[in-house]
Amino acid sequence: MAQPTFLQSSLEQLATSECDSLILISDDFSAVEACPLYNEIKQLQQVDQRVGKQVLLTVCQSAPGQRLVLAPTGRINRDYDDVRRYFDAAKLAIVEAKAAGSKAPAIMLLNVPSSGKFQHALSVAAMGACQALWQPLEAREHHGASIEPIAQLYLVGASEVQIKQFNALTAGQYAARDLCGTEPERMSPPKFADYCVDLFAQSPVSTSVIDDIAVIDKEYPMLSAVARASYAVERHHPRVVKLTYHPAGEIKKTLLIVGKGLVYDTGGADLKVGGAMAGMSRDKGGAASVAGFMKAVAEYQPQGIKVVALLAVVRNSIGADCFVPDEIITSRSGVRVRIGNTDAEGRLAMGDLLHELKEQAKTEVNPELFTVATLTGHAARAMGPYTALVENGPALAKQLSYTLAQQGDLWADGSEVSRSRREDYDFVRPRTLADDVISSNTAPSAVTARGHQFPMAFLAIASGLDKHGLDSELPLPYIHVDIAGSGVEGGDWQHGKPTAASVASFFATYCL
Repeated sequence: MAQPTFLQSSLEQLATSECDSLILISDDFSAVEACPLYNEIKQLQQVDQRVGKQVLLTVCQSAPGQRLVLAPTGRINRDYDDVRRYFDAAKLAIVEAKAAGSKAPAIMLLNVPSSGKFQHALSVAAMGACQALWQPLEAREHHGASIEPIAQLYLVGASEVQIKQFNALTAGQYAARDLCGTEPERMSPPKFADYCVDLFAQSPVSTSVIDDIAVIDKEYPMLSAVARASYAVERHHPRVVKLTYHPAGEIKKTLLIVGKGLVYDTGGADLKVGGAMAGMSRDKGGAASVAGFMKAVAEYQPQGIKVVALLAVVRNSIGADCFVPDEIITSRSGVRVRIGNTDAEGRLAMGDLLHELKEQAKTEVNPELFTVATLTGHAARAMGPYTALVENGPALAKQLSYTLAQQGDLWADGSEVSRSRREDYDFVRPRTLADDVISSNTAPSAVTARGHQFPMAFLAIASGLDKHGLDSELPLPYIHVDIAGSGVEGGDWQHGKPTAASVASFFATYCL
């Protein structure tokens, strides 16, 4: 990976550093009298009406490298304004600095409101800059390091603790973008697993990979069904990747997370047609974000929290041996699942892994379970660019989704909370005595009422988590995290940059 290293600095220290440009971000450059560069900015305002209206790079003798970038946030005082104003401003500004030849820019925020929703504005600006700087793994491998020339970023006013946080979080987000945004042959299941092994080599996160098809068939029958048509091509064979972080000292909480890693989703027998298949190499975004969160954990090494992740890395191919609607598959938990639509494959790939972690949760300290996936078009349709959180009763009782969403708002990683309802369980009820649950209806989720909520009910039933609700002897909190709307910029699944959605929310909630 080639993410920049964050460095702590004051404005005065920049003069003796390797810094070669200064990015100033503010909502109003006429109200920054305390800034040492105020006189230069005021003079520039007198001759250039673009100041404060658009990102502007100018020559400034007092700035490092004589490069000064003024990046306005726009208004930040309306009900709907949030910290993403700083994220967006930094994205635009870093592109200008890079185009001007800067290799070690500094970011400084001016006139930041004292309001709580802007308390992490500098962190968010740094995240925005890195979102703009990231280039696809294949591009870096082809063109070399020259396409990502910025190796370090100075953050003016940051503390040492913040710098450690930034570097850990950025490492995780870069890994998530690499894993999500890479084409399906370069990031086939074996290569996805190899990337993870390399990513966590000599780190506090232990890695194990299941690659034996016989073991996968036996232990993960629903994942096996999804992968079945890929068995004819060895380079497409599935992998189950297990990542574990065990901190030193007392464990106070345990996170158990399943990530959907569909390296390519053709739709299977229910083939995606009419151009709908383009971009489906990003259907591994859930597993990518989970691996990214684990990378941030490995770098930051938080105390008191154990994290276990299982990644279902598989290709939903078509062929003579592909699974089809009407099949009944007995899951790892013993639940008989009737297939409704083979394009609803992600919940199958994750279901057996969720059962495995559910069983492990019974003996863990204060466990919380999650599935993270680019699961449904309905999440994108209903929530737009926000992550959808669907929780069970024990999670609702603890307000876990609310906490994740609240932290996401502070870290430019927004979520919307959805309720799991009785209609969702009724939707997947069995229609005959031959099966216990159906995986989906036959229509696309985007045109199905509660299309992103009912899959959580299926996952709960198929994994056996429905036996661990508030009415049980052992309630287990569970949240399904659907990043189908938030996983790439602008909803462009073929060309948009991956956003590493949910990494910042998890990191802020559980590591800081």
